[in-house]
Amino acid sequence: MILHPIPALLASPATAQRLASVPYDVVDTTESRQLAAGNPLSWLHVVRSEIDLPEGTDAYSAAVYQQAADNMRKLEAAGHLVRESSARLYACRMTMGEHVQVGLMGGFSVAEYEQGIIRKHELTRRDKEDDRTRHIVTTRVQTEPVLLTYRDVSVIDQLLAAVVEKPALLMATSETGVKHEIWPISDCAALIESFAGIPVGYIADGHHRSASAWRTYQQLRGENPHHTGREEYNFFLAAIFPASQMRILAYNRVVKELNGLSSVDFWKRVDERFDRLPQAGAVPTAAEQFSIYMEGRWQTLRIKPHLVPRGDAVRRLDCSLLQEQLLAPILGISDPRSDKRIDFVGGIRGTAELEKRVQAGRAVLAISMYPTSMEQLMSVADAGQIMPPKSTWFEPKLRSGLVAHPI
Repeated sequence: MILHPIPALLASPATAQRLASVPYDVVDTTESRQLAAGNPLSWLHVVRSEIDLPEGTDAYSAAVYQQAADNMRKLEAAGHLVRESSARLYACRMTMGEHVQVGLMGGFSVAEYEQGIIRKHELTRRDKEDDRTRHIVTTRVQTEPVLLTYRDVSVIDQLLAAVVEKPALLMATSETGVKHEIWPISDCAALIESFAGIPVGYIADGHHRSASAWRTYQQLRGENPHHTGREEYNFFLAAIFPASQMRILAYNRVVKELNGLSSVDFWKRVDERFDRLPQAGAVPTAAEQFSIYMEGRWQTLRIKPHLVPRGDAVRRLDCSLLQEQLLAPILGISDPRSDKRIDFVGGIRGTAELEKRVQAGRAVLAISMYPTSMEQLMSVADAGQIMPPKSTWFEPKLRSGLVAHPI
């Protein structure tokens, strides 16, 4: 893999805490307004800049992207953003309770993304690609990193461990208590050489950001008669962590109705495809198990073994098994992307959130999932296949606004 030092746009150490924000795609406009209220430095004013325009403004209007560019310039002019004069890499560490991830931020090759050396596992939506492409083209900055992973390389771990022994340049702690630290790396040769030996990388989170960086590259390359391949738009901002340190939580489901079935008929049909386990609990303890909360109690199921297509990397995933054996045939939910009867709840919110939604009448049942593994994700990507929607929830999530990439 090509690892490219970048001339970064960094948060000022003095205001990094106030500037750092959640990623743009985990909050909507209303939530962004609430989070940024009283904090004019929040990076949400850049990545969700519609919050600074009148309510009702089209979030995809030209005024929104121009507002993002204007807000960024104001932050830089006031010294809250610092434009680095030389290209560097950055070590990054995220600490969430006992869980620690140490990785690297820098530029990664758009060409390698195009060639499948950097592999994806999700489909992207054109409207979301359009949005972030216009954002990058207007601001001329990649404002948020893609999250990448790779199969562990011990020498890289050792190189980064030496860097993070020193005091960090930037620090910020999220609302949920996740600590983020950033260290600049000026001597990049050993890391670049080590990454050159990695045959493939994987997008963990940020498929729309990487697709938008590729589309920006296509546009700017076409506009540049003197294109050399060394321009900054040939690279996209990413943070990359070894697979062993990545943490995937369950992506749970809630369903609003039983497709016209009584609860007795629902369970009869479930029993044809699943075995009920005596040790019922809110959290499945193994793959191919699902816990259902309905009518005030939890029931743990295990899919009947003959229904698992062992040779198919996608169809053997728990989210696929659930879709093919319960959601579609029993509840009539054939397209979970568009069906309004189903909703998805990130595992970080816990099973209490699932119980609450059912008890409040917002759903008739909730399904607690067993998390997808990193090895499953990489196997799907290696096979050139696409995972079902809402298969993975990565936690902790990178804060936005600490490191950006001017192109």
